[in-house]
Amino acid sequence: MSAAEVRLPGGRWLRLRGGAGHPRPDGSPRSRIAYAAAHVVADPEADNTPGSPATLDWDRTLAFRRHLWSYGLGVAEAMDTAQRGMGLDHPATRELIRRSAAEAGAVGGRIVAGVATDQLPAGPATLTEVTAAYREQLDDVQAAGAVPVLMCSRHLTAAARDPEDYLRVYDELLTAADRPVVLHWLGPMFDPALSGYWGSTDLDLAADTVVELLKTHASRVDGIKVSLLDAGREVALRRRLPAGVRLYTGDDFNYPELIRGDEVGHSDALLGVFAAIAPAASAALAALDRGDLTAYDEIFAPTVPLARHLFAAPTWYYKTGIVFLAWLAGHQDHFTMVGGLQSGRSPAHLATLLTLADAAGLLPDAELAAARARAYFTVAGVPQ
Repeated sequence: MSAAEVRLPGGRWLRLRGGAGHPRPDGSPRSRIAYAAAHVVADPEADNTPGSPATLDWDRTLAFRRHLWSYGLGVAEAMDTAQRGMGLDHPATRELIRRSAAEAGAVGGRIVAGVATDQLPAGPATLTEVTAAYREQLDDVQAAGAVPVLMCSRHLTAAARDPEDYLRVYDELLTAADRPVVLHWLGPMFDPALSGYWGSTDLDLAADTVVELLKTHASRVDGIKVSLLDAGREVALRRRLPAGVRLYTGDDFNYPELIRGDEVGHSDALLGVFAAIAPAASAALAALDRGDLTAYDEIFAPTVPLARHLFAAPTWYYKTGIVFLAWLAGHQDHFTMVGGLQSGRSPAHLATLLTLADAAGLLPDAELAAARARAYFTVAGVPQ
């Protein structure tokens, strides 16, 4: 066995090639705006079990954001990828936004940050309580200096009776914002509690409500992030947006074609997968800037099978794969997550993820990645 080999579940040996990597760009992409939704690094010596307060390793968490900025990407902070609603509690979220926004200011990095209602207790809430919770978090994000992302709210989904309730809540929030915000449409494949968001399980009717809201408040909205994993539906919505309102794709299955666009328009990006493929994403966007569509397609092509596996059902556990890859790539020293979420994917799933990440050239140090993978699989019962 060489130092770069790993025995996978089922007995097959994989020899990692490692990645030559992509050069860091001179700046941010010019033709597209691109945010990577970043994960958080847990403190491995803290409790961090299900239901316990989240305790983070702040040095490693912020270092990962500097890694993303170094590749010209913006950071989407305190989003779904950071385990909002799956282990990251409100006190940790507030501190995360404050620290990350300060770091962004120090390095000149672009940052947006999630505004939600997760400080409310689980269970029923009135629309007044939901709106007040949103307003509290909106004030926090604006005070920190980040661009707010008005995230979908489980509490609002439960409390709203019809599309008009959504429009009333968002009207108040957009009127209160001191800068253009990003809206957020996260499909139920990412969070089943959000089924029926915008007042209907019929996505065509929901899109009508979104368009009505955007037409009313176009000057107060920078764009909308759409995570429905349906490229055709995203393009159809994109073509209905008011002038000046961006569509930020959150489609981790079809991002190359959506960002590339067509003769009518294109999507910008706010993607969880970009945290895992930052060097490749940066290089592909640089190729797009210089009009080299062949290179753009070639760079992104091997990342797509990885992304489709990473976000496979149950999609909401993709965060486990994101952290596993960050560990293998050397961005953190352990595979521990807040809420104990490292158990969210099986050894077989992570073995395939390892294989696809290596094929995409995303593991810069083959021997380090192999050593860590061997340690994980040994504990999982796969002798090395």
